[in-house]
Amino acid sequence: MQSPDLSRISDTLAEAQRTGAAVDQFGDDLTLDDAYTVQRTLLDRRRAQGARYLGPKLGFTSRAKMAQMGVDEVIVGWLVDDMRIPAGGTLSLDGLVHPRAEPEVAFRLGRAVDFDGPDDDIVHAVDAVAPALEIIDSRYRNFTFSLPDVVADNTSACRFVIGQWQPATATTEVANLDVVLSLDGRPAEHGSTSAILGNPWNALRELAPIARRYGFELHRGAVILAGAATAATSIAAAGNVKVEVQDLGSVTLYLRPGTSGAAGR
Repeated sequence: MQSPDLSRISDTLAEAQRTGAAVDQFGDDLTLDDAYTVQRTLLDRRRAQGARYLGPKLGFTSRAKMAQMGVDEVIVGWLVDDMRIPAGGTLSLDGLVHPRAEPEVAFRLGRAVDFDGPDDDIVHAVDAVAPALEIIDSRYRNFTFSLPDVVADNTSACRFVIGQWQPATATTEVANLDVVLSLDGRPAEHGSTSAILGNPWNALRELAPIARRYGFELHRGAVILAGAATAATSIAAAGNVKVEVQDLGSVTLYLRPGTSGAAGR
């Protein structure tokens, strides 16, 4: 079996992310370790261009999302500062391929995580929690992909918005909170934070060994998205999207229609 050309794959995905032109999946030869290597290459390129790494994001922590995409394993991607949009800000959909919204819970680390310590150390490092909204945008045709495909594409990461941070400790209750995602003021998805591996804290525990294995930095001040509480919802025709999380608050993003980039819808 011939090894895949990881440099070519990195180039292809970087161009797809830049132009909003959908690409074909890479096939069965791409392993999960290969995919994380491609993902790291893309992060290194973004950093070289001046982007600042903010932290990791988890994917497929929702059973609904796993079922939607036909996968069964938690994955991790990265966030950089030019992906972040302030609460109440506006996102142009121009150049996006399959823009979809997911309601999330965000954590912030008050100190760096010691990878020589237990996996539970990450939970005790948290100092704040907030409602969050992630915009995903798979660069693959027809929004279909294998697990390595989506990992290589940085878990479909595109943009994210964080609501008001609230102080939190490892004992802060974030399970079983109602979650509503609305488009133009109308509820589109309803769920619970318990859909995030039973409890968003569990997502952090899942993150620790993956971060250790693949070299994700968990520094003081890092922002972590714990994963979606519902299935992803298309925002291609919406004017705004709002996420409400019981007890944590809400966050809104306004949308400006795009004129290009719908290559893979």
